Amino acid sequence: MAIWKKAFTLDDLKALHVDTAEGHLGIEFTAIGDDWLAARMPVDARTVQPFGILHGGASVLLAESVGSCAANLCVDQQRFYCVGLDINANHVRGARRGWVTGTARPLHLGKSTHVWQIHITDEADALVCVSRLTMSVLGRPDRD
Repeated sequence: MAIWKKAFTLDDLKALHVDTAEGHLGIEFTAIGDDWLAARMPVDARTVQPFGILHGGASVLLAESVGSCAANLCVDQQRFYCVGLDINANHVRGARRGWVTGTARPLHLGKSTHVWQIHITDEADALVCVSRLTMSVLGRPDRD
């Protein structure tokens, strides 16, 4: 059963992220499932640290980007929006080239919080990072 509150396409997500951190780092939303969302990020000069491996902060940015986007697609956007409350990440393997893909799946979709798990894998489908993101669900202020 799909968790999304409104219909959307990958092109919609691409347009939403123009001139954002995601756009500048080359993050691309790549796939949508009934209860998951995936995006990929290049491992290149924009995302590596001085030793030539994927920067942990770039992995966290990918995790929060895909998890935050997914959370906001799970709420009635006329009444609510979601913002990051907490994120953690365990970096389990380095990546030196190619692309990494983050896939967000909900662990909890509550009225006031969401908890998302994001697995980041390399092109060989090896786990690079696992992250947990807690989102706060906030009411939109009245627009009188």
